[in-house]
Amino acid sequence: MNDTGITAADRTARLERATSESSVLVEINLDGTGVSDISTSVPFYDHMLTALCKHSLIDVTVKATGDIHIDVHHTVEDVAITFGEVLRTALGNKAGIRRFGEATVPLDEALAHAVVDVSGRPYLVHGGEPAGQEYHLIGGHFTGSLTRHVFEAITLHAGICLHMNVIAGRDPHHIVEAQFKAFARALRAAVEPDPRVEGIPSTKGAL
Repeated sequence: MNDTGITAADRTARLERATSESSVLVEINLDGTGVSDISTSVPFYDHMLTALCKHSLIDVTVKATGDIHIDVHHTVEDVAITFGEVLRTALGNKAGIRRFGEATVPLDEALAHAVVDVSGRPYLVHGGEPAGQEYHLIGGHFTGSLTRHVFEAITLHAGICLHMNVIAGRDPHHIVEAQFKAFARALRAAVEPDPRVEGIPSTKGAL
């Protein structure tokens, strides 16, 4: 246990979620080192989730199967939903965390800025992508429009506020990856225990 009263065991969670469209297992440890074991059957999404784990220092296991013979949308979104729910569970009552996090991350010509507030109030502001980004097919399966869907699902089910803005970018792959990495770094800062914080980081006394 550290000075905030948070233990590693308090900050882990696991959830299995099954629908007629997908079957998803997600496990996370907020006090990890960025170790990941990701398998969604959508290679580019695996790559993005691996980057999210690496740069947030959250240990994550994701095992997902779904009706990707129809479209990858269901599987991608259901993984994001499950990740959000597990993140909310692992955060517990949010005592002792920094709550806010911000990061600006480049990937060659692309630059993304993310701000996270672990507020308990889900909200997403997402903008700045160049015209047509949502129509690009990346890695053979992942359309650019799915990026916003992923962040919408995570913010809604984790109960966090996320402002994501693409400042620059030309390559569709780089534009998406810069966003995932910026989110990862901002999330890492927001969920990190702060030894100077006593109790819930809110004047309301609850998040």
